Amino acid sequence: MDSLVTIVGATGTGKSKLAVDLACRFNGEIINGDAMQMYRGLPIITNQIPIEERNGVPHHLISCIELEEEPWRVGLFKNECLRLIKDVHARGKLPILVGGTHYYTQAVLFKDQLVGELAVDQEDGQSNGETKDPSTKWPILDASPDAVLQKLREVDPVMAERWHPNETRKIRRSLEIYFQTGKPASEVYAAQKRAKQSPGSDGNSVGAAQQLRFQTVILWVHSDKETLNTRLDKRVDAMIADGLMSEAQQMTNYLQEKKMQGVPVNHTRGVWISIGFKELAPYFEALYSNSLNENELEALKRSCIEQVKIATRQYSVSQIKWVRNKLWGALAEAGMTHRLFLLDSTNVDHWVNCITEPSELLVHSLLRNEPTPDPKSLSDLARNILGAKEAQSPRSGPRCITCDICKKTMINQEQWEIHIKGQVHRRILKSAAQKAHRDEYLRKQQNALEKNIDHRGIDG
Repeated sequence: MDSLVTIVGATGTGKSKLAVDLACRFNGEIINGDAMQMYRGLPIITNQIPIEERNGVPHHLISCIELEEEPWRVGLFKNECLRLIKDVHARGKLPILVGGTHYYTQAVLFKDQLVGELAVDQEDGQSNGETKDPSTKWPILDASPDAVLQKLREVDPVMAERWHPNETRKIRRSLEIYFQTGKPASEVYAAQKRAKQSPGSDGNSVGAAQQLRFQTVILWVHSDKETLNTRLDKRVDAMIADGLMSEAQQMTNYLQEKKMQGVPVNHTRGVWISIGFKELAPYFEALYSNSLNENELEALKRSCIEQVKIATRQYSVSQIKWVRNKLWGALAEAGMTHRLFLLDSTNVDHWVNCITEPSELLVHSLLRNEPTPDPKSLSDLARNILGAKEAQSPRSGPRCITCDICKKTMINQEQWEIHIKGQVHRRILKSAAQKAHRDEYLRKQQNALEKNIDHRGIDG
């Protein structure tokens, strides 16, 4: 199998720097796996690595699509990425895939991802490279979330029960799978799982033998949460100093121009959902409307910048969850968790010891087809996190649970346990019990009153 180095992890952990270091060391070329960094003309908002920091290393799929374009469907990204990997190999170089949009990178890493656990969480689903919106073929997909969920309940109640009502993208994708295949998504998943677990001609699991496309090491660059949050806040401040406000204003001006031309722009997709633009939008709206005085406008600006920091921290959490859960789960299913290596970038002063040396050792082992060390042996952080993942017992698939008392839906048993022990649930439960007690008391009083009336009627 051809070699591929894959770098994943949260924003701000040092993925881009590591990629350049390894490319320089091993004659590599870098393929961007971040959907926002594909947009041209917005290097700060999309967090593109500055050209001067690329050390002359070729970077592919970065700054390559225009502002008004839709984000690439995952199938289109996968096909183009696979073509680039083949081209890099043909030139005797090492491809290095750097993921920020992890469902992009995971679609490249694993085979047979047309419809499955991965595809459901993707923004658009199809893996055949088509760019046509499936809602043009099945208009129900663009109906209200309640209508889409109701339709899914009709054709696939198993999947409808699985998703929280707010998980509109996943609900839509499950229904899309039904339309594409003519079968409920739950049945498609079950069939794929059976196929992956069935023995091949050599007696081994088909999933373990065939899932990974490449001989790869997956380098998970990770930092302690508190340290990373501080780093991300400082990075937002640096982005402001480098021109983030100017880029956000450029995007706002573009929207204003399109509005004047009567050209609709979908604000829920593409670069318009990038962190840094949508959080600053209220400030620019107030600026253009001239509705606030100077002090109020400055206060709003500070508030919006704080929202950028909050959104950045939240995004880092979601990226980490993807690696911990989705990527780990896919590797576990393929028997390949030994290919995931956590590199501790918490202390940047120890970059050489914690990142450079172990990553070069791992890539050397990959290229020479030599055994790699135990991933838990690389650091205390790796031992704690990866050891905990290995110790987890297999759990049944997620299933939504609705609390009839609070009218809230939880996406799994863990959230349900937290909910029923929470103050809000207990308070509502207590209030419901008190109401039931009052209702029972009033009912008894009413019954007693009616009996007295009946007795008086008889005596009269």
